[in-house]
Amino acid sequence: MAEDPYKVLGVPRDATPEAIKRAYRKLARQNHPDLNPGKPEAEARFKAASAANAILSDPETRARFDRGEIDAEGQEAAPAGGWRRHADAAQGHRYEPFTDAGVFEDLFADMFAARQAAESAPRPGRDESYRLRVPFLSAMLGATEELVLPDGRRLSVRIPPGVTTGQSLRLRGQGGPGRNGGPAGNAVIELEVEDHPFLRRGGQDLHMDLPVTLREAVLGGAVTVPAPGGALRVTLPPASDTGRQIRLRGKGVPAQGGKPAGDLLLTLRVVVGRPDAALEAFLRDWQPEHLEDPRRGMEAAP
Repeated sequence: MAEDPYKVLGVPRDATPEAIKRAYRKLARQNHPDLNPGKPEAEARFKAASAANAILSDPETRARFDRGEIDAEGQEAAPAGGWRRHADAAQGHRYEPFTDAGVFEDLFADMFAARQAAESAPRPGRDESYRLRVPFLSAMLGATEELVLPDGRRLSVRIPPGVTTGQSLRLRGQGGPGRNGGPAGNAVIELEVEDHPFLRRGGQDLHMDLPVTLREAVLGGAVTVPAPGGALRVTLPPASDTGRQIRLRGKGVPAQGGKPAGDLLLTLRVVVGRPDAALEAFLRDWQPEHLEDPRRGMEAAP
C-alpha cells in the first residue's frame, strides 16, 4: 500500500502548491534513474515521489484525497490519477507526471554538469611498463642502472641489494602524462637479473665452483677467491678432493628486508691441467702406501 503522499514529499498537509512543486523537483532530481544507474532503491523513491506528485499537484485530486474519497494510490470507484495508471502505461508514457518542463531542465542540467565535471576533473596518467636487465653483481650488492625509454628519456634506476628476476620497481611520476592537471603516471620496471659466469644464487646463499690445482688440493694452503664483495684469502685444508665444500658465512647475498646475509659456498674442483715431465715421472714411480680405488662401489649391478 502506497504511503501518504504528503509524507512521501515531506510537506505538511497545508503546504502551498509551490512548496509541493519544490519538494517534488528536489526528490526527482535526487532519485531519477538516469542519475542513479543500478540503484533500485533510488528508482523506488522516484516512483513514489511521482505518484505522490500526481495526487497533490492537481488541486481537484488533492481535495478528493484530503476528503478521503481516494486513497494514496488514487484508487476509487471512478477513474483516478494514481501512480499505478502511470506505471502500467505503454512504453514511452510511464510516469507522465514527470513532464514538468522545469524539472526536466533541472535534471538535464544536473546530468550535463556531472558529465562536464567528470570530463574536466584532474586525472592521473597511465602507468607504463618497462623491462630492465641487471648485472648479477648489481642485483646482489645494489647499484644504480640506467634505463633508456622509447622516447629517448634516460632514467636512473636505483637497484636495492638482493633483488631477483621478476621483481618490479615503481618510479613515481615517470609514466604517462596526466590530464587536466592530474599527476603523471608511474614507470613500472620489471627486473631481469643476468647470469654470472661462476656464481649462482640459491635463496640468500651464493654458490661457486672453485678450481684448485693438484698441489693445492693435496697440500692445502691459502688461495684467493673472487667473492662478490671483493677478493678473499681462504685457507684450503690438506687432502681436499673435488666436491669438498667450504662455507664462508655472511659472504653471500647481503642482508635486506629482514633477511640475514647469506653464505658463500665454495665447491672445490681439482684441475690437473697439463702435467710437466717431473710430475709424470713421479707418478710412474710412485707406489702409494695405501692405494685407494676412487671408483669403489660403482661396479655394474648384476
